[in-house]
Amino acid sequence: MKAAYLGCTAACEVADPLDSHPEFPLEPPPEAPREPILTLPPALTAYILLIAVIHLRVLLPPEMENWTIDAFGFIPKRYDSTLLDITFPGGDGAKVWTFVTYSLLHANLTHIGFNVLWLLPFGSALARRFGAVRFFVFMAVTAAAGALAHLLTHEHAIAPMIGASASVSGTMAAAMRFAFVKGSFLSFSRGDADAAAKVPALSLWRALRNGRVLAFLAIWFGVNILFGATSLSLGAEDASVAWQAHIGGFLAGLLLFSLFDPIPRARDDAADASSLDQSGRV
Repeated sequence: MKAAYLGCTAACEVADPLDSHPEFPLEPPPEAPREPILTLPPALTAYILLIAVIHLRVLLPPEMENWTIDAFGFIPKRYDSTLLDITFPGGDGAKVWTFVTYSLLHANLTHIGFNVLWLLPFGSALARRFGAVRFFVFMAVTAAAGALAHLLTHEHAIAPMIGASASVSGTMAAAMRFAFVKGSFLSFSRGDADAAAKVPALSLWRALRNGRVLAFLAIWFGVNILFGATSLSLGAEDASVAWQAHIGGFLAGLLLFSLFDPIPRARDDAADASSLDQSGRV
């Protein structure tokens, strides 16, 4: 009987329909979404790749590389009406396109790396907010503003100016119009990258009354004045920082932001950098 009882128990366990044929089979839990390794918006990725491809000019023979710098770099002396026998590559056309093309040329990898480092947070947010077309036009406009500032302060300079720093400065200034707003990428509480880039922006007047924006402006202008006063460079021999071009691009980005911004403006009572976030911090 004991053997029969054990045998029955074993048989019952084998025949248990809940074990062998479950009516509600457990599904494996869904996999958590994987964060992409690169989250740069396509417009910024294309811009950085364009700069990298153009920098392959360093593989050209020295004569061709120098011609490229002279034809596409920004040379204030090109616009000097007192020129006698000096001619520059590119002719009259270069007087137009070099206002933008200079920003795509760089002295070395350190120069590129420094600009890309600042583009990653600020340019990324702006590219997501503006979209590709607005972003590229904005980079061109701020580059031209930087070239104009350099021309006004270096009227007779013959050394070419190159680098995207004026445009990078413009992206930093434009991003300040929304970066500290609650939910944006420099606020205490923020959403994902796309949501953080599309919060309503502050008006220029409100931005200039915001303590964190003013602190950022003070630090930014202080660093650039330091570069100008000490003639610091970014690793290129016989080259200095064109800090006046930085300021020109920065002011253009700050003042012209609204012309490019597709997001409706924040109301006067909208949350800004001084608002409490969800954790209660100011």
